[in-house]
Amino acid sequence: MSQLSLDAAVEPNETRDALCIRVANASDVESLSIYFTGLSATTRNRRFMGARADFAVVAAECLTKTSGPDHFTLLAEFTQEGQSAIIGEALYAYDATARHGEFAISIADAFQRKGLGLQMMTAMERRASDLGHEMIAAETARANAEMRGLAKKAGFADTGLGDWQSVHLAKRLSRVP
Repeated sequence: MSQLSLDAAVEPNETRDALCIRVANASDVESLSIYFTGLSATTRNRRFMGARADFAVVAAECLTKTSGPDHFTLLAEFTQEGQSAIIGEALYAYDATARHGEFAISIADAFQRKGLGLQMMTAMERRASDLGHEMIAAETARANAEMRGLAKKAGFADTGLGDWQSVHLAKRLSRVP
């Protein structure tokens, strides 16, 4: 199982506290469902681009959609005093027809604006690049200034393919030797 340690997103209090980004697996359904339930209504609406209430189903879909080699879900997990909690997730799927990967991301409300979103996106891009993918894209609501700002920081550009309600963002990935 792949794990990336994060040192800048949240400063742990003691050495027993840890923050990592890891690839999700089938045993994460319940924890991911709890995570989605704990998000504010605003954050859930931004993540799913609409209201959702079936979080156990959504969590299961996030993990079953990652069964192919070009699909994965990354989880940001914070462990404190032996207790772990998911504080962020990113779902990635490669669209062979469009020849680019697409993603959706969310960060728990208490951990937003601390650099974790950018680190999640960087980890997702690195993994997609390792899979040989050259382009990554996402769609967000035009009103979601936070996501548009995060995408701009990560090097994404507005492709102009959105409509009056949405913005389509894309980024060419560079292969790191």
